[in-house]
Amino acid sequence: MKIVVCIKQVPDTKGGVKFNPDGTLNRGAMLAIMNPDDKAGLEAALRLKDQYGAHVTVVTMGLPKAEEVLREAMAMGADEGILVTDRVLGGADTWATSQTIAGALRNLEYDLIITGRQAIDGDTAQVGPQISEHLQIPVISYAQKIVEVNEAEKYIVVERQYDDRYHVVKAQLPCLVTALAELNEPRYMTPGGIFDAYAKDITVWHRADLKDVLDSNLGLAGSPTKIAKASDKVRKGAGQKFELDPAAAADKIVETLAQKHII
Repeated sequence: MKIVVCIKQVPDTKGGVKFNPDGTLNRGAMLAIMNPDDKAGLEAALRLKDQYGAHVTVVTMGLPKAEEVLREAMAMGADEGILVTDRVLGGADTWATSQTIAGALRNLEYDLIITGRQAIDGDTAQVGPQISEHLQIPVISYAQKIVEVNEAEKYIVVERQYDDRYHVVKAQLPCLVTALAELNEPRYMTPGGIFDAYAKDITVWHRADLKDVLDSNLGLAGSPTKIAKASDKVRKGAGQKFELDPAAAADKIVETLAQKHII
């Protein structure tokens, strides 16, 4: 079984978010982590590897520093990593990103593609389903549990989260699944895994390596979504502080809530 996991290096929002003059994220100036939903998807692939002996390839699109998350994934147990990077791919929205990744995946053989449900820097949940559309394969989104993968009969069964219940969905392979962070608890890297990860080469692909993708669908120029304005989060003021005994404090809270017409 061949599994491809699409992962993304996203800003660690605890370290602050920085923007370029055109409104896009300045990724090179921020601390970065592996997107949580993607890490859950990677763990799902690694469990299938443990169970069936699957070969797991991780793919990411980003700046050269995105190699870091590929090394992390390989230290966790992935077999190989592919970085898709090129200046012409910068500033891509979900449409251009999915076109790029689909163009890269056309170079690979796969039975199953796993992506995260959404990235914490965009929260669109669009890229995974868009990739499946470009590749013309089935998609099961919002996976909370992978019930069964039958390699011989080429199908997968997944519990798909839906409001206060779930769907049990069966699809033919190859298929794309988008994973929730709640799907599992990702494993840690091991010292031996870290050593092995840094002993391996990362495959680097550029624009010329993408299959069946038009230049007009790539990067900022190929992105129909434009950012009108971006700014850091508004910081709250210190507010008012009162030193009161418990009874007076309770009266003050009620008084304030009444003044604001909350009660």
